[in-house]
Amino acid sequence: MGYPEDVLAPDEQLILHRHPHWKMLFLPAVTLLLVTAFAGFAGGFASRTTEGTARTVLLVLVLVLWVAVLGWRCVAPVVSWKSTHFIVTERRVLIRQGVITHSGIDIPMNRISSVQFRHGLFDRLLGTGTLIIGSSSDEPLEYDDIPNVQKVHSLLYHQVFEVDHGVPNGRGFRDGDH
Repeated sequence: MGYPEDVLAPDEQLILHRHPHWKMLFLPAVTLLLVTAFAGFAGGFASRTTEGTARTVLLVLVLVLWVAVLGWRCVAPVVSWKSTHFIVTERRVLIRQGVITHSGIDIPMNRISSVQFRHGLFDRLLGTGTLIIGSSSDEPLEYDDIPNVQKVHSLLYHQVFEVDHGVPNGRGFRDGDH
């Protein structure tokens, strides 16, 4: 079994599993292109204008700075995106985040009092938005960058309604299903 199936109870059915929307990766991709272009320019400039040890030191410095910026501004956001999971089962909503330090929250379906979504023009164009889940005892929880937020909202609303009224659920979809 793979993640998220291994966090489910033996008889629990996975209905939806999503990572945040790919728009979270847009800025890291642009950063990758710009930093690589700058590093190439700086490396070429250092190679043509210096000689010997100074050239080697400058090229190593450019390489180290390039790797550091890519690790900080590109690799870390991709790992964060890949390690963030939004999961809906017939019993609960689970949110899991983190690689080194894991955090998570489980919201039982019978504790959900409201389900809302919010998305502006740009989010609508990309098919994403913020899902807002109100539970019976806490402040509403907001989850940004949920792909197909209207479908997730509808699915979750119907799941809560069906759990409240004892109607079994036979629907479900995962990443890529629409």
